[in-house]
Amino acid sequence: MAAWSVFFFKGTLLFYFLGTCFFLFDLWRREGERASVDADPPDGLPSPRGGVQRQALFLTGAGFLCHTLALWARLPAVPFTSLHDALSFFSWALVLVFCWIDLRYRIDVLGSFVLPLAFLSLISASALPNEIRNMDMTLKTAWLGAHTTLSILGIAAFAMAFIAGIMYLLQEHFLKAKQFNLLYDRLPSLDLLDQWNRKAILLGFPLLTVGIISGAMWSQYAVGSPWTWDNPKQILAFCTWVFYLVVLHGRITVGWRARKAARLAVIGFVGAIFIFVALA
Repeated sequence: MAAWSVFFFKGTLLFYFLGTCFFLFDLWRREGERASVDADPPDGLPSPRGGVQRQALFLTGAGFLCHTLALWARLPAVPFTSLHDALSFFSWALVLVFCWIDLRYRIDVLGSFVLPLAFLSLISASALPNEIRNMDMTLKTAWLGAHTTLSILGIAAFAMAFIAGIMYLLQEHFLKAKQFNLLYDRLPSLDLLDQWNRKAILLGFPLLTVGIISGAMWSQYAVGSPWTWDNPKQILAFCTWVFYLVVLHGRITVGWRARKAARLAVIGFVGAIFIFVALA
């Protein structure tokens, strides 16, 4: 199974790399070339996708299939035996969310932001040791699996909030500067991006919360204490949890929206990355 895992992992790297190249090429093509493909169709039907877009999505789908097989071949190690597995699972979760959003909203430009991040995560994973750790069976409990899986899924949701925040800030800049270029035309509306930001944080926060609670339960089982102040992993996780709690409180009760919410999503994801590295 290990050999098959390496084979599918390398295939995933290739497909994600090619998909990233196709998405970025499609993003920066000349406006005249786009006009012939994305002309508004009659009767309000969705615009037909160009060949480059279809190829990028095909490569992404093929990569996601290989990625799924690579993770399956490493079970039950994924995602909590090493940072390699955690980064790989994070990349897989990002592409899964992207595929769901693409099927529902069909916003092609999103792939130009999501897939490079997923590919970067997978490249980072490939640079790390991929041996499956022989963990003490007394420590390998369901609490540990729940802790790492839910925490990584929460961070993946925060990554989508981060991407929505970046896209929001770009779109707002284009509007203020009156730069109605190709990227402006392809980015979603500010209202939609703000909704994505809010929904992603609303999804990620409970996932991270349950992940932290299950981590405390595992710590109690493994070392006899649910919390230790000299553990940087727990302190970083708690600080990030408090940050997103403040963001949610501001969005729900104070009414934080738009630019402030986008900037906070970008800042918060940096803290989430520190938690992610600490999972190793």
